[in-house]
Amino acid sequence: MPTEETIWLLCNAESGSNSDAALETLDTYCCDHGFNISRRICFPDEELPNAKDLEDAGIERLAIFTGDGTLNAAITNLYGWSGEILVLPGGTMNLLCKRLHGEDADLETIVTRVAKGAGRRVRPNVARCEAGDALAGLLVGPATAWGDVREAMRDVDVAALSEETGDAVAQTAGGDKIHCLEPALGRKDGYPLVEITPSHRGMQLDGYYADTTTDYLRHGFSLLRRRFREGPHERLGLVDEMVFESQQKQDIPVLVDGEKGKVSAGSAFTVAACEVDLLATHHGY
Repeated sequence: MPTEETIWLLCNAESGSNSDAALETLDTYCCDHGFNISRRICFPDEELPNAKDLEDAGIERLAIFTGDGTLNAAITNLYGWSGEILVLPGGTMNLLCKRLHGEDADLETIVTRVAKGAGRRVRPNVARCEAGDALAGLLVGPATAWGDVREAMRDVDVAALSEETGDAVAQTAGGDKIHCLEPALGRKDGYPLVEITPSHRGMQLDGYYADTTTDYLRHGFSLLRRRFREGPHERLGLVDEMVFESQQKQDIPVLVDGEKGKVSAGSAFTVAACEVDLLATHHGY
């Protein structure tokens, strides 16, 4: 039996994989591999932990079993902490978890790797903008309105779903498109959506276009399922900094790890290092 290590666990009942059965399974894996979960923090009913909370309790490792949005809030709230964060697949898409542990690593595999000492502290690149730091991905442009459709679907709000879907189609088809100003990349008339994916190589940019009604629907379905690359798109490049401008030179809507925000036109998106240690068990972060 390995030496027991005391950790805290942050979970979110509203995240995609946070069922009672999944949490019981996680408890079992942790117990079997020598991790004692001394406190379980259930967000949003309880506040996110800060560095002082963890330091006062003598905790050096926090496990987070949530989706990308809550992960983002929890991790950025711990910037400056001296401990380490273990990201577990507790959401629907688990994009940050896949980045740190590989596409096919499941919950048991990740816990087993860490228990065997196969994890390494890393500070992966993030995509930084006025609206915050994106650890998994950042969407920019008017077609981010499809995010409101996803929220209405999750809340089973039929009236809001109809209204938001109509608005999202309109924004994708005729919204205030954005174009890559500095450096100048892609279509001069811009895109309804640009995806930014941070990696150790910089920020990968993919521009999504909508030339036909079919394109609008493909965008919608791919965004609703968070499978962005199923929509029609083109690779724009790999950069360390980017400035976007909208056709009307107005504020630009964004989704930072799935959470809504906005930035001013002409503001910079840059590569920056995450400001707290994350555990990686895969080389692709």
